Amino acid sequence: MTTKGILGKKVGMTQVFTDNGELVPVTVVEVSANVVMQIKTIENDGYEAVQLGFDDLREVLSNKPAKGHAAKANTAPKRFIREIKDVELGDYKVGDEVKVDIFETGDIVNVTGTSKGHGFQGNIKRWGQSRGPMAHGSRYHRRPGSMGAVINRVFKGKLLPGRMGGDRVTIKNLEIVKADVENSVLLIKGNVPGANKSLVTIIGTVNGK
Repeated sequence: MTTKGILGKKVGMTQVFTDNGELVPVTVVEVSANVVMQIKTIENDGYEAVQLGFDDLREVLSNKPAKGHAAKANTAPKRFIREIKDVELGDYKVGDEVKVDIFETGDIVNVTGTSKGHGFQGNIKRWGQSRGPMAHGSRYHRRPGSMGAVINRVFKGKLLPGRMGGDRVTIKNLEIVKADVENSVLLIKGNVPGANKSLVTIIGTVNGK
């Protein structure tokens, strides 16, 4: 089972027309060249993967180990480094560039990113729960409700107020509407996780998984 992947930066959303005149909402992902930083093998690391680096980091913001790691690939230190598993290691060498042309129009991909942070939120916004009556006589408006039947303990998994967002989210089986090699841009049908300018990982699916 082999796959392919690349790192990119979410630019924002727009819409395009297909050849048959259908209006399709798309997410624009800037995919400048990724650099193969390291090849992970079963003999050395216990598993197989390709480590990709994306988005050059200014030297003043990089430390000595990061500079040494990047020097092995003959490149600048990278802001983002991620691993892609289940790839054909023979296709990659340290220092190689992975570009947008590994994908084609119509490919199906899984996109992983960090969801937008919303701070501390209550049950209604965080979990979509219903509120109580808003009349003056009601003493239950937007509160969490009963903590359950057990005294002095809250059941595990109870949906309560708390920090919302900032989670690692993967949306599966999204279609690539266009792979723009000239501008190093992917147009992906629909929305992908994360705020604009945030990192996304695009992995080609294998048998729709």
